Amino acid sequence: MRTTAIVLAAGQGKRMGSVVHKQYLLLRDKPVIYYALKAFEDSRIDDIVLVVGAGEETFCRNEILDRYGFRKIKAIVEGGRERYHSVENGIQAICWSCDYILIHDGARPFVDDEIIDRAIAEVQRSKACVVAMPVKDTIKIADEMGYVLDTPARSLVWQVQTPQVFDRELIAEAYEKLLTEEEKMTEAGMKVTDDAMVVEYFMKIPVKLIQGSYKNIKITTPEDLKIAEIFLD
Repeated sequence: MRTTAIVLAAGQGKRMGSVVHKQYLLLRDKPVIYYALKAFEDSRIDDIVLVVGAGEETFCRNEILDRYGFRKIKAIVEGGRERYHSVENGIQAICWSCDYILIHDGARPFVDDEIIDRAIAEVQRSKACVVAMPVKDTIKIADEMGYVLDTPARSLVWQVQTPQVFDRELIAEAYEKLLTEEEKMTEAGMKVTDDAMVVEYFMKIPVKLIQGSYKNIKITTPEDLKIAEIFLD
């Protein structure tokens, strides 16, 4: 069995309010992206594909791969206009002897061995699984005017994280179908927000939710960076 992690680091992070992209901001003395890459480097994952912004390949090779000695990064590829374009570019860079693909946001620095191991164990059973955690707060479904339409049972509502993990052939086919129907979906106002959504919609198979960690946050705002500093203590 061979596994590859696609680590996405092509986002601009506009909500961070910084000229430096959030994945390159320093968390302690290392860039945010370092921590996710280090977790996969030290795990049972075989290969890593790093997806970066346009024109950032040389910078990442020198300042990330070479500086920190990551041996499992087999390719650094340019991302696309939307997140799903970046994922597709990552999939295309993967060795086709790979059996399973883990797709992870580089701005989530606290993925760990336990999460990775649970995900790999589950994907062998179900072919598609997503790391997530039950929500702590009551969730309301609202209409366009902000009025409550429904209050789903809290026990059934999960906050989705990454990695999202799939059988390689399954996710490759799902993304091929997405790109074929991209224009139609855009015209219909359908937004692709995660990889599981692509598999659910195009492949019509159930995606299993597995436990992640409340520490497995995505760094999006300056407040998140402060929380991450605390988690490192």
